[in-house]
Amino acid sequence: MADLSTDIQYIKGVGEQRAKALNRLGIFTLQDLIAWFPRRYEDRTQIRRIADLAEGETACVAAMVASPPTVTHIRRGMDLVKLRAVDDSGVLDVTFFNQTWLKNGLRSGETYIFCGKAEGAHQRRKMNTPIVEPEGRQEVTGRIVPIYPLTAGVSQLVLSRSIRQGLDACAGILPDVLPDAIRQQHQLCRIGFAYENIHFPENPEALALARRRLAFEELFLFAIGLRRLKNRREVVRVAPCGDVDMTPFYNALPFTLTHAQRRCVEEALESMRSGLPMNRLCQGDVGSGKTMVAAACVYFCVKNGRQAALMVPTEILAQQHFAALAPLMESLGVRCALLTGSTLAKAKRETSAKLAGGELDFVIGTHALITGSIVYQNLGLVVTDEQHRFGVAQRAALAAKGEHPHTLVMSATPIPRTLALILYGDLDVSIIDELPPGRRPIETYIVPGSYHPRVYNFLHKLIDQGRQAYVVCPQVSGNEELSDERKAVTEYAKTLQTTIFPELKIAFLHGKMKPKEKDAVMQAFARHETDILVSTTVVEVGVDVPNAAVMVVENAEMFGLSQLHQLRGRVGRGEHQSYCILISDNQNEETRQRLKVMAKTSDGFKLAEEDLHLRGPGDFFGERQHGLPGLKVANLGCETKLLQEAQQAADALLEESPGLEPYPTLVERVEQLFTQNTFN
Repeated sequence: MADLSTDIQYIKGVGEQRAKALNRLGIFTLQDLIAWFPRRYEDRTQIRRIADLAEGETACVAAMVASPPTVTHIRRGMDLVKLRAVDDSGVLDVTFFNQTWLKNGLRSGETYIFCGKAEGAHQRRKMNTPIVEPEGRQEVTGRIVPIYPLTAGVSQLVLSRSIRQGLDACAGILPDVLPDAIRQQHQLCRIGFAYENIHFPENPEALALARRRLAFEELFLFAIGLRRLKNRREVVRVAPCGDVDMTPFYNALPFTLTHAQRRCVEEALESMRSGLPMNRLCQGDVGSGKTMVAAACVYFCVKNGRQAALMVPTEILAQQHFAALAPLMESLGVRCALLTGSTLAKAKRETSAKLAGGELDFVIGTHALITGSIVYQNLGLVVTDEQHRFGVAQRAALAAKGEHPHTLVMSATPIPRTLALILYGDLDVSIIDELPPGRRPIETYIVPGSYHPRVYNFLHKLIDQGRQAYVVCPQVSGNEELSDERKAVTEYAKTLQTTIFPELKIAFLHGKMKPKEKDAVMQAFARHETDILVSTTVVEVGVDVPNAAVMVVENAEMFGLSQLHQLRGRVGRGEHQSYCILISDNQNEETRQRLKVMAKTSDGFKLAEEDLHLRGPGDFFGERQHGLPGLKVANLGCETKLLQEAQQAADALLEESPGLEPYPTLVERVEQLFTQNTFN
């Protein structure tokens, strides 16, 4: 008998060859197969009359083939099968491309269901290559049809049939991980009904019930897992930090912290005084002053007799932080050092010896901080910048250098509170929700590709005034889908240099370059040795260049709002008025509206909420490096109420049974959901 871990090749009707194709989708086990959920649905339950079809509408009609199909050979590799079908309201001319077997498969005088996009008007309509099935023997019409993500060699029909076989194979063995009391309290259907109707819905109501059940379960398991993570760290006790007079630190700053910054500092210091290891996310918009919050925590930690470390993703960012923070901290008696991959071996040994001997209080660096040879005497605070750029394992490796050090992770990606609560349920969240006074808003414009000459003139004008500019493209080199040279960083930079701005200095930057090459390009741009930097989104997290005043984004529709906002944040860091120009020829109304939101607001949190509604949570992270599982069914942007219900249910169950001993299946599923390095 099959169980959920059974290899799909052994499922009746799947077999070895089909299993290999499904493996390319990441489907290996029976559990993977039944959990390969549709991305959308088409309602093919309504059968329309030919005369009632609307131009451009995708619909199903029942019509009789009026005469035998004919085959026309157009050219090599192109054959057309044509037929005429009728009902009591009109005529439907149907054309199939390269499907010559249909000539003998469709018989005149018999009625078929044709499902496709209608063209034409009045009583004469057309359909090109519709789905066709004999009336009364339908598989993919006459019902709500799931549309699945596919790969080469796997069609919708193959996938649908495989999932049907999978559901039949696990009938009666699907464990219901939700306790009955929770299922009944929240009016959720049973798991068997949910899986059946998420894939083969009886009607829209059954589909809604199935979605709600599976989304709730997903959020519930997520909440249980994160609560357990949080509870595990709360049982660790550490020596509480004592009170420190922060006045010297605040007096040493050349500006006054905002109320939001002071609030975040106080929240962090309270955590560090609590006797439990702090595990806090500090998130704030670009330029909101997260680094000064971190600096205050470092000062507090060092004055408590312990060391602090700040880890950032790139050498240039480490150098920038060191240049900004070291003079301030050393004026307050905090001994600082910089440690990166390019630090010379002798200097690295000296720094390591001073850290081990307690002669250094604060070290700023890259992954070099977590190499095996680096030893700290008494590491009390670990700060990581751009949190989502580091995997859980990397953060854990730095934390392991001390005895349960306090942890502060900073992110300039504004995340809606609902998403932060679930993605960082194991962290406390501090939000800097105001910008320092005096920052000029960045003027944002959305223009079509035909505006390129005007955009180039504008760039020339600003560069003549001494400013610099970024131009961001969505990829490194052209491909078939995006063959225009403007879309490719290297070719675009060459075109700008040779034909548009021959007298200017233009450089390019992309993720496939070596770290040292990238750093050299950014350093040159920061020193104003380059006028225009053509780049991929690798500049999204980069060095401050106060002189950069223009951000041009090609094919802006290919980016999420949060990512566009991050790119826009690369300019406007100095005294000059700055501009963001989004270039897009996309005519999709939803896409146009989404881009218009960028021009209307500079509030990263509002944009993030909008992105969450439109695109889901994936856009905030790109590749999943945060070590937490993805969500397949739940939509955090639209299901805040369900999220709250699931979290309340998780809290209530953990209060009743902290170890979840009566629920071994639930515990097993939670631990399966979370990656290994999250729990270890």
